[in-house]
Parts: sequence; structure tokens; C-alpha cells
Amino acid sequence: MALSFAKSTFLSNPTLYFPKNGIRGFGLLLPFSSFSTSSALPKRRQTVVSALELGGVKISKDEIVRDDPTNNIPDTIFAKLGMQLHRRNQHPLGILKNAIYDYFDTNYPDKFDKFDDLCPIVSIRQNFDEVLVPADHVSRSYNDTYYVDSQTVLRCHTSAHQAELLRNGHTHFLVTGDVYRRDSIDATHYPVFHQMEGVRVFAPNDWEGSGTDATSHAAEDLKKCLEGLARHLFGGVEMRWVDTYFPFTNPSFELEIYFQNEWMEVLGCGVTEQEILKRSGRTDNVAWAFGLGLERLAMVLFDIPDIRLFWSTDERFTSQFSSGRLGLKFKPFSKYPPCYKDMSFWISDSFTENNLCEVVRGIAGDLAEEVKLIDNFTNKKGMTSHCYRIAYRSMERSLTDEEINDLQWKVREQVESKLKVVLR
Repeated sequence: MALSFAKSTFLSNPTLYFPKNGIRGFGLLLPFSSFSTSSALPKRRQTVVSALELGGVKISKDEIVRDDPTNNIPDTIFAKLGMQLHRRNQHPLGILKNAIYDYFDTNYPDKFDKFDDLCPIVSIRQNFDEVLVPADHVSRSYNDTYYVDSQTVLRCHTSAHQAELLRNGHTHFLVTGDVYRRDSIDATHYPVFHQMEGVRVFAPNDWEGSGTDATSHAAEDLKKCLEGLARHLFGGVEMRWVDTYFPFTNPSFELEIYFQNEWMEVLGCGVTEQEILKRSGRTDNVAWAFGLGLERLAMVLFDIPDIRLFWSTDERFTSQFSSGRLGLKFKPFSKYPPCYKDMSFWISDSFTENNLCEVVRGIAGDLAEEVKLIDNFTNKKGMTSHCYRIAYRSMERSLTDEEINDLQWKVREQVESKLKVVLR
């Protein structure tokens, strides 16, 4: 389950079904801001113009980036749709995905169905309701999720496909794909990343006679499976299980490994809530699910220091990796210095840091390395001021003072006009 989270009518014969994929999958908690999903809001247009293909569906930019009060998807996010880094066999994410496939193929021959080309445009029902995400959960907020319209989002996690795959008769499956979240700007966060979700369903004859109840049987099998996966990826590491909470599993766990002298979370998982199985027509079954973030593990396994590098087309990056070679260590090729610019403003009640980061990314793109709050105070009149330090850096070339000053000026203009703040 990918709420780290980890085909519907988007499956084997996909068609655009609108008003339709760390809730984010296994592991997410972000600030809640209200968002109306009123049915009175404008319906999305059904016209489809060829521009790019997602899961067999051809769509145009104005199908995703639209002048709609509920649409918060910028051009920079649309540009990432369809790139599918996880399907490139010589890319670190593709190498890692295939290594996980190898583990399941070896230990569960011909058991697990694999899906890695499901359309990332899904309904809020798929993304939230069908995996039991509460109506007031933080992940549903406009501040956290990219909405195409009031009923359609870019999936926050690969768990968005779980219920439909269960209804379609799949009992063992792995789903890998790009997921989308409005997030902060730093070396480990990016608004597009990749997850893998795994699900296994058990029938009564699988646990009857085992001496344990259905839930215990599923939990024991889950831990055995994922401990084996951790050894497959990281070698003979020390491991521990931590109890946690996810809306869609009970009991729920996180697997941590002791790696490079510290404990590191590898994935989230648990025994699937019976309500999910019941709604999928599997009243007599139990199941387990897990979700993991590919970038998180690949950064460790390949020594990749900045998440932006996964999107680089620079041959000095791409040429360092080879299909099937897990764990080749990345050799840095750039030591270009960052350029820091500070910006102070009086915030309004509606201000959120995620919205600030969207503005910065929209102007600077991947030249924005970090946005960090460095000062925060409230005056006697009750007005609150924030000062943010923006780090600009290219991993491929030196930036000139002129272009940095131009970027910062545009950021200041957009922050003031779009976020309704008062610059200081």
C-alpha cells in the first residue's frame, strides 16, 4: 500500500473516466486546509486532444491544466506526466523496480501480477474513499493534493488502484507508478516521485489448520516476505518492526533497517482492513499490503544526494547506471555553488508553505534547491512575518547573478500577487 502511500477503467482498456490515484500511502501527515468538493462546481470537458499518452489514454494539456477554481496543477507538473522513469531499465528507479520484481519472481514464481503503466489521473473515490481515507484527512486538502477538478486528482499513491484490482480478480499484485504531492523544496522532496505497492490475498484454506487466526497468519507471512525483500536489496542488515497507523490496514507496521550506522525506515505495511475486502466482494478473505518509495531507497542504494538528479538528462548522470546493476555508487560531477536569496513578508491567514514552494518551483523549476524558513515573529499588532531563504543551484552549470536576480524578482512578484502577502 503505498500511502508512503504507496487498472480501473484505466486498466486493461483504459478510457478517460473523469469525475475518478507518506493520505499518501503508507505514511503521510500534512497540515489540513479546507477544500470544497461541491457537485455544483464545473464539470471537466470530455474532449480529448492528442498530446501525450497515459496508460493508453491520449490527453492534452488543457485536460489537466485548466482555468477551473478547483484546478491547482501547474505547467511544471503536467510536463512530468508520462515520463515514467520507473520503466527505464538503465535508470536507478527502473533498476530498483526490476530488482524487487526479481525477488518476487524468485520467491513467488508466477504469483504476482505486475502493473507499471496505470494512468495517474484518478477519481477522489479511488484515491481516498476506496482505501478508507477519512473525509477530513489532511491528504485530501487542496494544499497537499493536485486536483484536476473537484472529483479528479493526480494520484497521491499507488494505493489508488488497489480496490479495482481486487474487484477485477487479482489476488497477488505489484503496482508501480509516478505519484504526485504538493510538497516542500529540499534535497529529499519533490512534487513527483515513484512508489510500489504490493498486495497478497489469502483464502480460508491458506490459514485453516495453521494454528493461527487469519489476521495473525497474514501478518506473519507479510513480515517474512518483507524481511526477505530487505535482505535482497540491502544484504544481511539488522531489522526491526515498528507499530504504526494507516487508515487502510490493521495492524499496521513500518520496517526499519540498520544501515550506514543509523535506523532507516524502508516501507509501511499491514493487514488490509476487512472493509476494503468486503467492498471488493472478498468477505471471506484476508490480505496484506505494503508500500515503498522508490526514490527514498534508490538515494541510499546508489548514493544519490539530491532527488532532482533522478530527472536529469545529463549524460554525466545517466551514463553511470546500467540495467540490472543495483547499488552502483553515483559519482558527483558537479560542485557548482548555491546562490542564496532571502525574502520576508507579512503572511495572511490563508498562507501555506506548500503554496510558496509551488510558486518558487513554477518560476525556477529544478534550479530551486531549497526553500527554508529562517525567521518567524509576530508583532504587537498580531501580524506575523516569515523570512524564507531560497537556495538556487544548477547541478549542471554555474548560474549567473543576472539570471538569479531575474528569478528572484519574478518570485517576489508572484508571491505577492498569488499568495496575498505583503512584502517587507
